[in-house]
Amino acid sequence: MDIKYFDNAATTRVKEEVLNEMLPYLKEQYGNPSSLYSIGRNAKKAIEEARKKVAGLINCAPNEIYFTGCGSESDNTAIKGIAYANQKKGKHIITSKIEHPAVLHTCQALAKQGFEITYLNVNKEGIVDLEELKNSIRNDTILISIMFANNEIGTLQPITEISKIAKMYNITFHTDAVQACGNVPINVRKMGIDMLSLSGHKLYAPKGIGALYVKNGIEFEKFMDGGHQEKNKRGGTENVPAVVGLGKACELAKANLNEHMRHLQELRDDYIKQVEEKIPYIKLNGSRHMRLPGNANFSFQFVDGESLLLNLDAKGICASSGSACTSGSADPSHVLTAIGLSKDIAQGSLRTTFGEENTKEDIQYLVDNLQEIVNRLRKMSPEYKAFIN
Repeated sequence: MDIKYFDNAATTRVKEEVLNEMLPYLKEQYGNPSSLYSIGRNAKKAIEEARKKVAGLINCAPNEIYFTGCGSESDNTAIKGIAYANQKKGKHIITSKIEHPAVLHTCQALAKQGFEITYLNVNKEGIVDLEELKNSIRNDTILISIMFANNEIGTLQPITEISKIAKMYNITFHTDAVQACGNVPINVRKMGIDMLSLSGHKLYAPKGIGALYVKNGIEFEKFMDGGHQEKNKRGGTENVPAVVGLGKACELAKANLNEHMRHLQELRDDYIKQVEEKIPYIKLNGSRHMRLPGNANFSFQFVDGESLLLNLDAKGICASSGSACTSGSADPSHVLTAIGLSKDIAQGSLRTTFGEENTKEDIQYLVDNLQEIVNRLRKMSPEYKAFIN
């Protein structure tokens, strides 16, 4: 069966160009970057070239990029790093209720250590209230961490406005941009971002590699002890092939960004239009306009999300009900409940996230099967029968 993949927010395939760039560092150029002989020096040079490419995607200096093992490690390093470095100034951190578990669980861990966390509400579109943000700031607030784009509903936050508020009070501003990097333009200089997390496997690089941008002058405690790699901020021998792959993926993302966005927006808008025309009793979750170009999240009333996913899978369709990092939980999505959905509606959600390989024909196949499956599942639903009668 031909697989139709619509879960690019969970992970993306490794591009051929990225893989080809990595291969020499898995084979003949296998040296340790800390070694002084030629293949070690070559590996070190490759890392620094990749650092320039990652920096180029978000418009920062190469020495402001630190390589990590994933987006979650980048979030941990940023939040704990600032917390530990500034705890004499204060122990108050502000974030939102719809962050990725890598941020929420890091904040919960810090709360057990005596830090105080304020979780901002969001409106029905998933956007934070800037007035609530201002009113939540205290004399001991040391960090504001708000995601750039939500991984479930695709909502884009007013990042530049948030950073301006942070600057007014001399507070460090971190954003989890794992879903945004490579999908929307990001300029950390113009936007006033102090720290930013990104992940390779969300932009066609391999899993197991991430990066953290830290503006020069921002002091943070290291998260991982060991050797002196990454300016003594992240111990451990570098994953050279993955670093090289991330660099190439960022280079390609920067070169193709406008075309990439246009393609995803066309697919997304076609999908949303067809679903809203052909399937009743649905709700588009998130902002209709302030959202990632490739994200569409619908709730289907009178349908169980797990049954929907399994039936789609039988047709070769890969999609999800939300974050891959929360799969296995019986509870409804914390993001969907935060925007005001009831448990029943939230558990009938479907997230589709499109990638550059998807076509209009793929969208048609998805809509046709979705329409048939939803109709069939509703006919078996006692709630739907009661509603119709």
